[in-house]
Amino acid sequence: MSAPQIRVFNTMLQTKVPFEPITPGKVGVYVCGPTVYSYVHIGNARTFTAFDTIVRYLRYRGFEVRYVRNYTDVDDKIIRAAKETGEDPIALAARFVGEFEADMKALRLLPPDVSPKVSETIPEIIEIIEKLVSRGAAYESKGDVYFEVRKYPDYLKLSKRKVDDLLSGAGDREIINEDQKRDPLDFALWKAAKPGEPSWPSPWGAGRPGWHIECSAMSRKYLGETFDLHGGGLDLIFPHHENEIAQSEAASGKTLCNCWMHAGFLDLEGAKMSKSLGNVVRLRDALQRVDAEGLRYFFLSTHYRQQLAFSDKSLADAEARMEYFYETLKKVDERIVGKDFGTGPLHGDPQRFLAEFDDAMSDDFNFTGALGVLSGLFGELNLLTDKPPVKDKPMVGRTLVALREVVRNIASALGLFETDASVWLLGRRDRQVVARGIDPKHVEAQIQARNDARAAKNFAESDRLRAELKTSGVEIMDSPGGTTWKVAAPPAS
Repeated sequence: MSAPQIRVFNTMLQTKVPFEPITPGKVGVYVCGPTVYSYVHIGNARTFTAFDTIVRYLRYRGFEVRYVRNYTDVDDKIIRAAKETGEDPIALAARFVGEFEADMKALRLLPPDVSPKVSETIPEIIEIIEKLVSRGAAYESKGDVYFEVRKYPDYLKLSKRKVDDLLSGAGDREIINEDQKRDPLDFALWKAAKPGEPSWPSPWGAGRPGWHIECSAMSRKYLGETFDLHGGGLDLIFPHHENEIAQSEAASGKTLCNCWMHAGFLDLEGAKMSKSLGNVVRLRDALQRVDAEGLRYFFLSTHYRQQLAFSDKSLADAEARMEYFYETLKKVDERIVGKDFGTGPLHGDPQRFLAEFDDAMSDDFNFTGALGVLSGLFGELNLLTDKPPVKDKPMVGRTLVALREVVRNIASALGLFETDASVWLLGRRDRQVVARGIDPKHVEAQIQARNDARAAKNFAESDRLRAELKTSGVEIMDSPGGTTWKVAAPPAS
């Protein structure tokens, strides 16, 4: 049975539409990347994880994806940060590009196919601005170049705002250099050079690009004048994406992008997480408290378009869920790896989970629904390993093998279960013993003492040691392979 057609919520149309790439089988994706003046926070990381998962799923479905995510390495924020540190702005930006890439690697996101920088795209930016000026859609003023908004009749078609609201200040639009503009709504494409700021030669004198023009130039360079998917956070709809559409379409006369996708905010204590608001949790700090896959599971626990609330409890719950998954995988792998269960019928239909997964992800990349399918799949794995409903052991084994392969397929599309189960569980335990103040050497000594007591058939002492370990927050598990232990969940408050 073929997978259902993918439907995507298009911000431009405010509805779900069938996903139909311009070139069958190929997809061009552009996602607005970071402005590299500081460390990435988990609100940004949530957006990048959402689009990483979307790209993974498209590839899982057989599409050839060209994924472009840019770096804004020339910007007012970078210049201000460089003044505070005494660094050259380009050098500061390069440093934070490195920090960002280290953080994305720690989060285990796939690198984009292309990661262009503003500083490396100046000729293409100037080319578009020249075209806009020649067409009368932009004008030079005192070394700056501005896009004339009222020359583009479809302005605000993405955000659905009204020009009168912007002029009255209701749009929270910052009006700067008003004396140089023909209209307060016009926005900068090129900024005249100022002392101490990076600049490049141009037909209008030395200067640097405005913020919005960069993405028009980079998407055009790597994906063409019209491409399939453009993504970013909800906060980019206006003004960034609105301006990007206006300048791109005024220059090319073509539709910039066929489908616009926007990820919801991550909030902290009821407020949107934002560097400008100062209420941020850096990604690298979060990864000291939770495993990367635990954080990814947290990000995927809510639909990408919805707001997601961050708290220490939500992180703990996500990692506890990942622990359940990895414990199941460890148990299943011990049961099936290296064994031959022959050929023959299976119990039930393992492939139904793949069909259910495709149903969820084809519906606007419904991460929450996909995780629900994963939960049902792991419930089936546990049932077959702990209380198999059939007595035919080879059939059970074959079914576990088939279900384990289904897990691999789904995991590849979601970016989960990329670590050996034993290694992941030990890492989880290592973080927990530090957080709970447990001494692993003491635990191992107690377990050895218990094993000695059991060997001597002193079961009263064995039970006492187990109870003592439990009181200290340690749960021990006996199996044919020996005794292992983990940190027990803290009692509910």
